[in-house]
Amino acid sequence: MTDTCSAPHPPHLGDLYQKILKQYWGYDDFRGIQREIIESIGAGHDTLGLMPTGGGKSITFQVPALAKEGVCIVITPLIALMKDQVMNLRRRGIRAEAIHADLTHDNILRILENAVFGGVKVLYISPERLGSELFLKKLSHMHVCFVCVDEAHCISQWGYDFRPSYLAISSIREVLPDVPILALTATATPLVVQDIQDKLSVPSLQSHASKFNVFRMSFERQNLAYVVRHVNDKEQQMLHILNNVGGSAIVYTRSRRRTKEIATMLTAAGFSATFFHAGLDNVEKDRRQKAWQADEVRIMVATNAFGMGIDKPDVRVVIHADCPDSIEAYFQEAGRAGRDGQKAYAVLLFNGSDRQKLLKRIGDTFPEKDEIREVYNHLAYFYQVGVGSGYNHVFEFPIEKFCHAFHHFPTRVLSALKILNRAGYIEYHEEEDSMARVRFCLERDDLYRLRDNSPHEDAVIVCLLRNYSGLFNDYCYIDEAFLAEQTGLTRPQVYLALKELGQKRIVDFIPQKNTPHIRYMQRREDGDHLVFMPAVYDELKQRFSERIHKMIDYATCDNQCRSRMLLRYFGEESHRDCGHCDVCLEHREPDQEQLHDATQQVLDLLSDGQPHHVSILHTIKLPYPPIEKALQQLIDEELVTDDDGMLTAKRA
Repeated sequence: MTDTCSAPHPPHLGDLYQKILKQYWGYDDFRGIQREIIESIGAGHDTLGLMPTGGGKSITFQVPALAKEGVCIVITPLIALMKDQVMNLRRRGIRAEAIHADLTHDNILRILENAVFGGVKVLYISPERLGSELFLKKLSHMHVCFVCVDEAHCISQWGYDFRPSYLAISSIREVLPDVPILALTATATPLVVQDIQDKLSVPSLQSHASKFNVFRMSFERQNLAYVVRHVNDKEQQMLHILNNVGGSAIVYTRSRRRTKEIATMLTAAGFSATFFHAGLDNVEKDRRQKAWQADEVRIMVATNAFGMGIDKPDVRVVIHADCPDSIEAYFQEAGRAGRDGQKAYAVLLFNGSDRQKLLKRIGDTFPEKDEIREVYNHLAYFYQVGVGSGYNHVFEFPIEKFCHAFHHFPTRVLSALKILNRAGYIEYHEEEDSMARVRFCLERDDLYRLRDNSPHEDAVIVCLLRNYSGLFNDYCYIDEAFLAEQTGLTRPQVYLALKELGQKRIVDFIPQKNTPHIRYMQRREDGDHLVFMPAVYDELKQRFSERIHKMIDYATCDNQCRSRMLLRYFGEESHRDCGHCDVCLEHREPDQEQLHDATQQVLDLLSDGQPHHVSILHTIKLPYPPIEKALQQLIDEELVTDDDGMLTAKRA
């Protein structure tokens, strides 16, 4: 579906795009709206592409980047995606680089210089990099063919995943006024689609005042069955699903602690499972991700930190053990199942407590304004900042100590800080300068005369010299997990070796810190005088509340096709039911042969005449509807009794 069509594209360029696709990716032709997007950005038009997860977004900027002169700059918040795509492009012989927080200053400078001199074809950067003076200076000397904004919904305050750093993207147009922009997203409502265009357009520049070319691919996933299960025992239901649906799986949960608990439970039940969350170090994240992608591990239990930018097409089921905050988040995570076009399932496990948790998130995410003012005043007491002072002062923010001193809940404090950040009173960074830093205190030649170091200390010194430059001149950020991997030591052993070297004055070691920072963006006000404009608080709270209620409506509705509900939310109407979601199957008579098999297997399980918990039915390897129908018929015919979840078959 195309909202605005570009002018006809020269035929020879269309042939070139197809030739590039075949040469580097081995595909004979483009899918869906890929060609339309490529031809639009190739012709120099600002372009917005809406493609569901698995729709092939990366092809739409990688192919035209190879067809045009200059470097394509790809802005994405996802380090995992950067690394994965750079590795894949290099494997195909394409010059690609990524700039992210894990790199040293020297490596960043080398990559930027290469881009200036034409040595990079696709350059991935995070949106935070746009505020770097070094990057902007080098950018002005680059020959940029176009800029691609991935996850473009992050620029919209109306979107479910708004990131303030994305607002800086519009400044790139002041530096590159004649360079077109390609914005891509997998999840955007009509309101967000318009907001993306408004934010990325620059009215002061006449050449970019026109509308974007907008291309929409249907969000319908005909191979994906959306299922909601209303259950009290989510773990038993999880086991039932994973027993009945083979292949690779993802289980999403909201807390880091629960990822480990569920993975442990699944392992104890005989499944191959691991867990993933943002708190793991980078080496461990990569190790677990690669093991899952290589099918060495079947099930990944994760928070929403996992999945974006991960290309694994054969995921057969995605299970949500906890309910996401929004339809957008659910749709994107669920859409990681069945990207190969084969049958797959997206299952949401839901019960009454989930509804209450979702509603509670509204107050936790948007505390009352007086509570926000109280947090602001308590910050001033905590740092001893008087009214009228504090401008541009930066403070470390130990949240546990703050909450203990003033009897606050951490979740609500974090929400208050983010609102104060949006209102312009403070700047809040969750993890600023969190990586460890090292500088050698000795000259290089002096290192060769050291005699009393332990083997661990020597191994760390050699690893530092091989992998980091500039250590004798200035502090350098290091990755302790990477050092551990390279030396064969454990991370605690690396840490202790660095501490010992620091005590010997061989290195100056500044350990990793995860302490957030707060900067006062204006002189401290009295909390009673703080003003929160509607765009900062009221409008965002209303939108968040609407998303929560839409999510609850989706989870609790039992008379509308799940697929049609999702499509309608994203502004797409479908006039037919999907036929395979739980609602469609519930209203369709089960296959008689399956019903007969289910009935017989239920009776076999209960044949000893003893009471059994209803969870025993999870061992039956049949779809849920015929099992449920068979049990109800047996109860109606008084062949089975149900006493508060305990099933007993009547003896013949």
